Amino acid sequence: MLLFKGPRDQLLFPLQSVCGIVEKRHTLPILSNVLMEKDGEKLTLLATDIEIQITTQTPTIGLEKAAMTVAARKLQDILRSLPETAEVSLALDDKRLQLKAGKSRFNLQTLPAEDFPRMTLVDGQPTRISITQGKMKRQLALVQYAMAQQDIRYYLNGLLLVAKGNELRMVATDGHRLAYASETLAETATPIEVILPRKTVLELSRQLADNDELLDITLTPTQARFKFGNIELVSKLIDGKFPDYERVIPQHHSKLIKLSRSALSASLLRAAILTNEKFRGVRLVLGAGSLKIISSNAEQEEAQEEIEIEYGGEALDVGFNVTYLLDVLNNVSNETIELHLADANSSALFVLPGNETFKYVVMPMRI
Repeated sequence: MLLFKGPRDQLLFPLQSVCGIVEKRHTLPILSNVLMEKDGEKLTLLATDIEIQITTQTPTIGLEKAAMTVAARKLQDILRSLPETAEVSLALDDKRLQLKAGKSRFNLQTLPAEDFPRMTLVDGQPTRISITQGKMKRQLALVQYAMAQQDIRYYLNGLLLVAKGNELRMVATDGHRLAYASETLAETATPIEVILPRKTVLELSRQLADNDELLDITLTPTQARFKFGNIELVSKLIDGKFPDYERVIPQHHSKLIKLSRSALSASLLRAAILTNEKFRGVRLVLGAGSLKIISSNAEQEEAQEEIEIEYGGEALDVGFNVTYLLDVLNNVSNETIELHLADANSSALFVLPGNETFKYVVMPMRI
């Protein structure tokens, strides 16, 4: 029974869209597979890891109906290895999937479609949000690097998404730094706060295009659904109480410095070479007309960088993890950034000049 016939890329591209979430090793072998369902001239591909599910479609030929699951990575690797111009056919023969392209033949083992676990879509009163893919992709890039990784406080291993009036907010924190970004929506949304898992955020960032095509978001208290192009991504949510981000963002830091992002980044990268490998600490020493960046390590080596700035206030010496400072500089595009400081025991606040929609807070460290 013929499942697909057409150019290689017509199957490879949609397969790549769903394969990103497939785990290499899984306790349930079928989760390493992709579900393929043919219904007339439409072939649907679906992959899941129980937490996230991605579905997409591609056109095919014939009017048959058929469904089975096959090893996702193997199929992807075979298609990638074929010439770009190859014409590919997939046929189901008994319990094997036969792939033909030119003089190449492959027979792959299949598992029954009815054994494949699907996420049930949650009904109820959802919050619906519409935003362009490009805007969402840029917002995610501004905050996702601040998410925790495998933190025992599981609610930090994700990103807070807040719909409030005609504003969509995103917040990420690992307890040492916090990134906040907001975007104005065309329409007012029903208020909701949800925590998207880290894997969902990274997959969304990878899949979204930087264009003006629409992304439709549906949020319920336990599930998020994202529809864009030919793709539908459904994700479970993290159940937990996210920290009060508004309380963490400083309001009245008195010391303001305007800096060139590229100059600060280059100085920090050089100073980082001689930081202690474990603590990665640098000191920011603020004085009249200058900002010094000083680092040292256990071998008593020391680096000092100096940037000329417009500043005439009182002196300050405060330490930070250099990785946290570089992260924000690598993820914003403005050439000028503002750094707000208070004292040696207070966090630093990075903002973009004349822009209230982005804030980045870094906790100080003792050096």
